[in-house]
Amino acid sequence: MRSFGPASSTHSPPATLGAAGVQTGDWGTLQRLFPYLWAYKWRVIVALSLMVGAKVANVGVPLLLKDLVDSMTPQPGQLAAVLVVPVALLIAYAALRLSTTLFAELRDLIFAKATEGAARSISLAVFRHLHSLSLRFHLERQTGGMTRDIERGTRAVHSLVSYSLYSIVPTLIEVGLVLTLLAVKFDVWFAGITIIALVLYILFTISMTEWRTQFRKRMNELDSKAHSRAIDSLLNFETVKYFNNEEFEARRYDENLERYRRAALQSQRTLSMLNAGQQLIIASGLVAMLWRATQGVVEGRMTLGDLVMVNAFMIQIYIPLNFLGAIYRELKQNLADLEKMFTLLEREQEIADAPNAQDLRLHAHDAAGQLQASVRFEHVFFAYDPARPLLHDISFEIPAGKTVAVVGPSGSGKSTLARLLYRFYDVQQGGIYIAGQSIQSLTQTSLRAAIGIVPQDTVLFNDTVEYNIAYGRPGSSLAQVQEAARAAHIDDFIASTPAGYATMVGERGLKLSGGEKQRVAIARTLLKDPPILVFDEATSALDSANERAIQAELQRIAQSKTTLVIAHRLSTVVDAHEILVMDGGRIVERGTHQALLQQQGRYADMWALQQSST
Repeated sequence: MRSFGPASSTHSPPATLGAAGVQTGDWGTLQRLFPYLWAYKWRVIVALSLMVGAKVANVGVPLLLKDLVDSMTPQPGQLAAVLVVPVALLIAYAALRLSTTLFAELRDLIFAKATEGAARSISLAVFRHLHSLSLRFHLERQTGGMTRDIERGTRAVHSLVSYSLYSIVPTLIEVGLVLTLLAVKFDVWFAGITIIALVLYILFTISMTEWRTQFRKRMNELDSKAHSRAIDSLLNFETVKYFNNEEFEARRYDENLERYRRAALQSQRTLSMLNAGQQLIIASGLVAMLWRATQGVVEGRMTLGDLVMVNAFMIQIYIPLNFLGAIYRELKQNLADLEKMFTLLEREQEIADAPNAQDLRLHAHDAAGQLQASVRFEHVFFAYDPARPLLHDISFEIPAGKTVAVVGPSGSGKSTLARLLYRFYDVQQGGIYIAGQSIQSLTQTSLRAAIGIVPQDTVLFNDTVEYNIAYGRPGSSLAQVQEAARAAHIDDFIASTPAGYATMVGERGLKLSGGEKQRVAIARTLLKDPPILVFDEATSALDSANERAIQAELQRIAQSKTTLVIAHRLSTVVDAHEILVMDGGRIVERGTHQALLQQQGRYADMWALQQSST
């Protein structure tokens, strides 16, 4: 598997483990998170130092409190000391309290950049990796569930760092310091009672939480499923309305919500059991410690200040320990969420650049200096599913600057040719060559930069018309966008709208008609101005008048381009240098328009049928 770390050149952690060595489980997830944080190692070190300082100051508070109480105990001949010593102790007590808060705030401030940087780097790595995955993955994925996983995973980074650095590690440091003080200052029973309570608490919490994790995972799965159902239904809003299925969709969504509700109730019942058990252990430990301290005061082995100190220590330990159970539960959940996002990074790239991949090299072939390249399919066999082969021994060539058209019935494999040329999939046998270079030996970036396509099903971004046209060449000026729009015969429509080029096109461009969307797609491809063009039913959504005008413009532009035209309407391809007739994944006829008509074969039949329909 290709490794992905943060994209920042300033803070880049080591590459993550490959697919063969991916660590699984909680520790594996933490190991994968650590490099992203260690990219800010100086901030991590300073934050840890401040955290230790905060806990040392916090532990010093009960010690000062003990001295304060003992100093206030009336003794003969010490009246002056009573008036002086408490003032100094109170000032020291206030200073320690302030130091605890100051150290904690400084820790949060210094470590915030590391936390936000790690979250940003992981999110960017996942985003880049998702774009590097094959078309097959994106056709099979559920958008709502996947975005939910990424959202929870990003949130988990913040929570993991917050809980571990701000709660778990500080509590463990404080427990260690308190146990040491109790064992040294009094007797081992104080430390022993605390250790026994801690061990019982931790074992109970871990065992119960591990048992409860299955219910939380189930809740997450049902939550993602319900979210996916809602997103899918809203994306297909028009289809729902066409068939009057609002209630049907609501019932399906409610079924998922009901399953989620039952899982949530089951999770809550087990949570109540966990909380009750934790409180019983904490209360038992606290009572045992106070009984031992009270006995010490009665027997004269301990002062009243010692009793206050022990009580303060227990409060300082058990209050965060009480939250530690809830934090551990959240920590487990966050680890599960983060692991799910890391799983996306583990997805193998079906289409990956070869280790020695080269950029596509093109040369100028015409008087105007236009880059041109021939395209050749050589004995290509391909199947989306091995059990159902689609293309059989496809061989043809598009000479540089020429136009080849592919026609045939639906399902014959025409659009698959464009997908293979873009290398959305790799062929099982044979090869595809551009300017004599196998596309599998090229970088995908350079390959796709040389190709422009007007797809049959145009999908636009939910942004302005200008943004969608300029997407063909990011950074283009408004004048360049307008020129492309004029070439696509959509500038008059844009000018007629109140907002002009700032008109929002809506989700997937649904505010525009099919013809308007297709002309925007044509405009952005013209703006890209690549040496190779693919027109996949580029004018299928246009009326006859606009189709003729745009077809003439496309033919003019294609004169200096290597062009593959995929069409159902034969009238749009009569001027092609060669026409391929496909059926059942095979080329059954080839030739010019006139030559194919003279053959009186499949193409002639299709032409006669379309002419009679017209």
